[in-house]
Amino acid sequence: MEQSGGFATLGYLNQEVLKVPNVEWKTKTPFASIRRIVQDERFFFKIKPGLWALRSQKDRLPPEIFPTDIITKPEQELFNHSYYQGLLVEIGNLKKYETFVPSQDKNRRFLGKTLGEICSITNFYQFGYDQMIRKAKTVDVSWFNIRKMPSVLFEVEHSTDIQNSLLKFVELQDYNANFFIVADKVRKAEYAGKLALNAFVPIKSRVQFMDYDKLSDWHTKTFEIVTIENNITL
Repeated sequence: MEQSGGFATLGYLNQEVLKVPNVEWKTKTPFASIRRIVQDERFFFKIKPGLWALRSQKDRLPPEIFPTDIITKPEQELFNHSYYQGLLVEIGNLKKYETFVPSQDKNRRFLGKTLGEICSITNFYQFGYDQMIRKAKTVDVSWFNIRKMPSVLFEVEHSTDIQNSLLKFVELQDYNANFFIVADKVRKAEYAGKLALNAFVPIKSRVQFMDYDKLSDWHTKTFEIVTIENNITL
């Protein structure tokens, strides 16, 4: 965690800790041990789902990681939005998808990097009519399959209107893609109410809601699986 600037996701720790030389983990469940260790409040504190920091570094963390009172609420919302976008991009990369975020988001910060730096592609694939591409390019995170077609599309709704995201998905319903709304769990009832509208009947069975805690768990577990696979000799 010190090497990464005093903060790290649980997924990153799972991947990197086992690489430390001359360290032997005398447990069959090292990932569970890591989860337990970061919850020791003497040394660590939780910033947001999946993101932990060293208590000794609290006053020196970048504002996009741990915003202070001088950071405006709109700026904090942008930091949160880009954080969850970044988690989705990292999961997609680990799952061997090609990942993309809208051009206006590429310079936003994610754990010391920009979203553009961690995405695997910079140019959006032209998989359909121009009006469809224009709409699809605004989706918060896109995963493309090996055929360069959209496979999974995510809209992160930290504070904006969920209905607008659902309207995007309606426009893209002719593609064989899965749709996700990612938001705080307190917005699930709002999501369900919007999705129940007649306008969204065509996509009702294809949209899923994912809260931030579930996203964090998914991110962590994906790193765990990849770490295990990389240590298996086939």
